[in-house]
Amino acid sequence: MATTEQLDISGVPIREGTYGTKVMAVEPGGVEYIADSERHGRPFDLFTTWVSPNMEFATVFVGVLPVAFFGMGLADAAVAIILGTALGSLTHAILSSWGPKFGVPQMVQARGAFGFLGNLLPAGLNTFTANVGWFIVNSVSGAFALSTLFGPVLHWFDLPFWLSFLIIVLAQVAVAFLGHNLVHRFERIAFPILTIVFVVSAILIFSQANLGQGINAKIQGPLGETGAFTLTFTAAFGYAVGWNPYASDYTRYLPRSTDRFMTGLWAGLGVFVSCVLLELVGAALVTVAGTKWGPNDIPTAQFIKPLPFVLQILALLSIALGTVSANVINIYSGSMSFLTLGIRLTLHQRRAIVAVGAGVIGFIVGVALQAQVGPGSKYESFLLLISYWIGPFLGVVITDYFIRRGHYAEYEFFDTARRPWQGLVAMVAGLVVSLPFWNVNGVFVGPIPNANPALGDITFIVGMLVAAAVHFLLNQGLRKRAAPEAGLS
Repeated sequence: MATTEQLDISGVPIREGTYGTKVMAVEPGGVEYIADSERHGRPFDLFTTWVSPNMEFATVFVGVLPVAFFGMGLADAAVAIILGTALGSLTHAILSSWGPKFGVPQMVQARGAFGFLGNLLPAGLNTFTANVGWFIVNSVSGAFALSTLFGPVLHWFDLPFWLSFLIIVLAQVAVAFLGHNLVHRFERIAFPILTIVFVVSAILIFSQANLGQGINAKIQGPLGETGAFTLTFTAAFGYAVGWNPYASDYTRYLPRSTDRFMTGLWAGLGVFVSCVLLELVGAALVTVAGTKWGPNDIPTAQFIKPLPFVLQILALLSIALGTVSANVINIYSGSMSFLTLGIRLTLHQRRAIVAVGAGVIGFIVGVALQAQVGPGSKYESFLLLISYWIGPFLGVVITDYFIRRGHYAEYEFFDTARRPWQGLVAMVAGLVVSLPFWNVNGVFVGPIPNANPALGDITFIVGMLVAAAVHFLLNQGLRKRAAPEAGLS
C-alpha cells in the first residue's frame, strides 16, 4: 500500500550533490537521507536487481551440499532448500519494503533499534561479511571459471589464479564505484544473459540427473536425515538471508509514494526464484554420472561436464558475469555498512572511495587464501556462520519495527547521542543462548549437536527467537509511546 506519511527531516543529513537518474556518474555522498527530488525507480526493477546476483556458482553449490556432503535424497533436499530460501526471502521482502519509507540504507535504519553505538555490532559484522567474506567467496568462483575457460576448455593458455582473480575484482569494483544507478542498470543488463544460459543449463542437467536419488546413509553417518535436513535448511536460509542487511540499500531511492507491498514482493521474489532454481540445479548436478566432488575437484569444472562444448563456454562466462553481479552488490552495500560505523570521511565521493579500498583489501586477502574460501572448501561453515549473526539481528530489527508500528523520527537514525541499550542486549542474548547449538566443523561444535548429531543445526532459529523475545520484553511500554513520540502521522 502506498504511503503518504509526512516526514520531519530536521537534523537529518541529506545526501549532497545532484545524481538523479544518471547512470555513468559517480553517486555522491555516503549514507545520508535521499531527498524527494532524487527519488526514482519502480518496484519491478527489484526483481532483476535480485535475480542477477544469484545467477552464479556460489548459489549452485548451496544445492550441492545436501546431496554430496550430507547424503540427502534429492526430494528431501529440495524441500529443505525451498523452505530455507522462502524464510530468507520473506525477511528480505520485509526489509526491502522499508526503503521508500525511510530513504536511508539498511544498516542506518538499524540504528532505530540499536542506537548509534549498539549498531556498531551488526554494522561491523556486515562490513566484514560483505567486503571480505562474500567478496572473496564469489570472486574465487569467477576466477576459477575464467581459468577453466581459457585452460582446460579452450586450451588457449593457462591463466594464473591471481590474474583471473584481478580481472573479476576490477570489473566489480568499477561498477560499485559509480554507485546505485549503475548497479541497478548492470543487473538489468546481466539478467537476460544469465537467465537464458543458466535455464538452458538447468534443463540439460535435470535431463541427465537421477531425479530419484535417495538417501545415502553412509555419507550421513550419525547426522541422519533429520540432521541433514536442518543443516540444509540453515545453509539455504544463510545464503538467502545474506542479502537481508543490504535490502533497503536498493529501495531507498524509490519515491516515498511507492507501494511498499509491491516493493517487498518483487525484491523477495527475485531472491526466492533465482536461489531455488540454481540450488535445485546444484542438487541434481551431484546425481549426474561423471561429476566428482572430492577435495581436489574444482566445482566449476564439474558444473560444465554435462553441457555441450558451446554451452560450456557460455556457462563459464556466465559464472564470471554472475560473480561480478553478486559482488557489485556486496561491495556497494559493504561500503555503506563501513560508513555506518561512524568513520568520518569528508570526501564528496566517500562511498566510492571506500568501494575501491574494499576491492584492494579483498584482492590481497583473496589471492592469499585462494581456493580455501571458495565453494567446495569451507563454504558450508561460512553459510552457517552468516545465519548465526543475522538471525538475532533480524529478531531485533523486525520486533522493534513491530513494537513501534514502523514509526521512527528520522533524526533517530543520525543522532549519535541516542544510545538505547535494549537492542544490543537482545542481539547479544540471542548470540550467547544460541552458542551451544553451533555446528560448524573446524570452528566450534556446541555441546547440544555434539551430543545429538541428528539435531543438525537450528542455531539461527534459536538466536532469532531469543533475540526477538528479549527485545520485546525489554521494551514493554514502548509500543504505547511509539505513535505520540514519533514525528509521523
